[in-house]
Amino acid sequence: MTDFSDALGIASSGMRSQSQRLRHVSENIANADTPGYRRKTVSFTEAVEGGRTTGAVRTGRVHLDRTDLPMLFDPSHPMSDDTGHYAGSNVNLLVEIADAREAQRSYEANVKLFDQVRQMSASLMDLLRR
Repeated sequence: MTDFSDALGIASSGMRSQSQRLRHVSENIANADTPGYRRKTVSFTEAVEGGRTTGAVRTGRVHLDRTDLPMLFDPSHPMSDDTGHYAGSNVNLLVEIADAREAQRSYEANVKLFDQVRQMSASLMDLLRR
């Protein structure tokens, strides 16, 4: 039964990690028009317990995209400088939508794995009861 519980733990760690990724993508999309906002990305690492890898995944630290912020021209903007420019956001909505789609599919794959392991476990229990 530990193999089943290990598989369920790995699938749930994948779902948890992808949901955190989706949270950051959502924040990026929500702040796409916020002046000075830098895109957030999250990395994944393999979980290690007791010196050995478990197969589970964890999210790493959140990183800010350090690419230059685009300078936008709007003299009426309250944050504009003497030349009428202000620093915009470096969020590209096309990249964020693609990233969200990828995270969604990874999440769905983990849900399918979780469900199949659960069904296999239930089938094994039915066989053992007979």
